[in-house]
Amino acid sequence: MKSLELKYLNSLTFGQQAMSSIIKIGEYKGMQELFYMQSPEALKFLVENAKIESTESSNRIEGITAPHNRIEKIILAGSAPRTRSEQEIAGYRDGLNLIHEVGKNMPFSINVILQLHNMLYRYMGMEGGRWKNGDNEITEKRPDGTVRVRFKPVSAFDTSRYMDGLVENYKNAIEREHREPLVVIPLAIFDFLAIHPFTDGNGRTGRLLTLLLMYHFGFEVGRYISLERIVEESKETYYDALEKSSAGWHEGKHNIHPWLEYFWGIVIRAYKEFEDRVGVVTDEKSSKTDLIRSSVSKKTEPFSISDIEKECLSAGRDMIRLVLRQMRDEGTIKSTGKGRSAKWIRIKEK
Repeated sequence: MKSLELKYLNSLTFGQQAMSSIIKIGEYKGMQELFYMQSPEALKFLVENAKIESTESSNRIEGITAPHNRIEKIILAGSAPRTRSEQEIAGYRDGLNLIHEVGKNMPFSINVILQLHNMLYRYMGMEGGRWKNGDNEITEKRPDGTVRVRFKPVSAFDTSRYMDGLVENYKNAIEREHREPLVVIPLAIFDFLAIHPFTDGNGRTGRLLTLLLMYHFGFEVGRYISLERIVEESKETYYDALEKSSAGWHEGKHNIHPWLEYFWGIVIRAYKEFEDRVGVVTDEKSSKTDLIRSSVSKKTEPFSISDIEKECLSAGRDMIRLVLRQMRDEGTIKSTGKGRSAKWIRIKEK
């Protein structure tokens, strides 16, 4: 809630490194279509592998474990869970599958948040999907056995009000203020974790919500590369970023940049892995050319340079003009006008 309040949003400034991260992720998003075209058979394997890794890692972060072969059977074959841990794993599997299938149509709302939390416990005979009924703390257990409080979240009494505020502030930032989604999404996830609205399952619900919000804006790398696994592999940095950014959160005076840098780093690493695994063309100029040609090949109506520009974020306007001229000379497209109002149209093969 605090990070998405308009006063706090307006106070944020971003240096060159932050802007570079946002631009880099945008470029990767623009190349997604090329990744899909490059090796369609590999994508099926990546989806299945990511489901296994995401479910296993997200639960293991919370100390919930099961033999790997059982996790594979639960996720890929739909085997019935036998133990408490397997029940929690099956619940995460269901939440993950739901987001993969219809996430783009699931709004960031109180009902959806409660629904995802409820799914985590659907096999356990416990009632999920309810706000916490007692105050909680985020703690760290030291090697000597002592416990340190990392952060004290919102009280149980204030949780419902804060969650309503989070959803409303998110909607305002995206729909009315038109803020950058790559800033708003991590802010929303951070505030959710700071509120810590459930007695248990906050981390897992937060990771599901991360995928959901990323899908809303076309950042689909989490479908093919497990963001949860990358978080687990950088768990110490994850907790460190959360702690650094949470100081002063209740007063709205926190420094959100450590968390933003961590979040963007996770997404960039995932896209790099995606690029490596599908064996995408390494020559940057060639890959952008292929991306533009792919976009043009799908056009059934007259289109403008701006139309291609929106779909090929990593390619500049001059690059797009060059490729269009090449395709014109090849006889695959033709221009229907001149100047800014000019349109292009594909020439159908005889």
